[in-house]
Amino acid sequence: MSSSSINTSTQPNRWLIAIAAFVLQLALGSVYAWSVFSKPIAGLFNGVPTAKVTAAQLAPISLTFSITLLALGVTAAFGGYLQLRYGPRAIATVGGILYGLGIVLAGLTLPTHNVYLLYLTYGIIGGIGIGLGYIVPLAMLLRWFPDRRGFITGLAVAGFGLGALLIAQTVPPLLTPKSIGTASTFIYLGIIYLIVVVGAAQFFRRAPEGYTPAGWTPSETNQAVRTRRDYTLGEALREPRWYVLWLTLALNVTAGAALIAVASPLAQKFTVVDAITAGYFVSTISVFNGLGRLFWAWLSDAIGRPFTFLAIFIVQIVAFLVLAQIGAGGFGLLLIPGALIGLCYGGGFGTMPAFAADFFGAKNSGTIYGAMLTAWSAGGIVGPILISNMDYHTAIYVIVVILAVSCALPLLARVLNRRQRNDFVEIVASDKA
Repeated sequence: MSSSSINTSTQPNRWLIAIAAFVLQLALGSVYAWSVFSKPIAGLFNGVPTAKVTAAQLAPISLTFSITLLALGVTAAFGGYLQLRYGPRAIATVGGILYGLGIVLAGLTLPTHNVYLLYLTYGIIGGIGIGLGYIVPLAMLLRWFPDRRGFITGLAVAGFGLGALLIAQTVPPLLTPKSIGTASTFIYLGIIYLIVVVGAAQFFRRAPEGYTPAGWTPSETNQAVRTRRDYTLGEALREPRWYVLWLTLALNVTAGAALIAVASPLAQKFTVVDAITAGYFVSTISVFNGLGRLFWAWLSDAIGRPFTFLAIFIVQIVAFLVLAQIGAGGFGLLLIPGALIGLCYGGGFGTMPAFAADFFGAKNSGTIYGAMLTAWSAGGIVGPILISNMDYHTAIYVIVVILAVSCALPLLARVLNRRQRNDFVEIVASDKA
């Protein structure tokens, strides 16, 4: 890797771009608060109080979350290409418009009690907007921060993990019939999201080709094995390594998305608390989802991506086993496994972009990792459907088995990495100061 730097005196402040990316992701990440809305919407559609919503009435509403993640992942698959062609600012702006519009339309159509309109507006239109907005900061910041690859991808998506925090704490009281109600809440939130995402997108800029920060040379502390070449998407898809990474991400998403999809109802059922108290469980998952994207990404720069993912899977196995043992009166204890699962779920998204860039290069990372985000769709469908159609305890034990099997994947990725040694170079310190 060249140690030469492009003159940065005429370049925009890359940290300002990173802050704008964080704010954009914060708005997009509110999708993780979906469980706060699911029971009130089910009650509205079925004409029953929220407290009396049954599992059968809740299941079709919970499917909205899976549809959103499906649309998100599929869109991200070609969103990386679009941002290369049209620029990060344009694509993120379109994403913000679609996301805000989808939620506003969901609010306008909720009074019809038509679940298919909910799938179309919030799920598909909103999900497409999230997919376009999500992939752009990752692809953009990887090229602005070659010196902090793990950390910056963690920062880029930390806001997404934290996005549900504010919603979980402020929105539940608004959803009651005595307040403004669910439909109006959606309309107001959609307008806010549109303004925030589109505004943040105006700070986005593409990094110059071959950009490196002034005075930076790769050091031994990277401890990362990085490819000598930049793969195209077609070349990456011919490599078994790509599919191992895809499956690693998909299974991690399956576990985390399952809990996120039913976080509020699960907390109410396990510990016998009301919806407002359960919102603190949603908030806890959100906080640690965001922190995990930073923590595990930072750790992966130190110990390597394969061992980071192995640790992520092991921690979740323990956390889900503890979760299954908690009952009535144990709400405080419930926050501990919830925090750990959120930490690990976010860690997968914080670490995988750098993992993929290590294997396939940063130049086409937007298209390559964008295609890999179809794993988000797969896990986002399987996990919520699994836990919504089983007894919660049974589903938790199935997830534990899935995570145990998943432990082999990062080790397999490491083996495949070593077999491709001719394409890779160990990053070491330059002789130059």
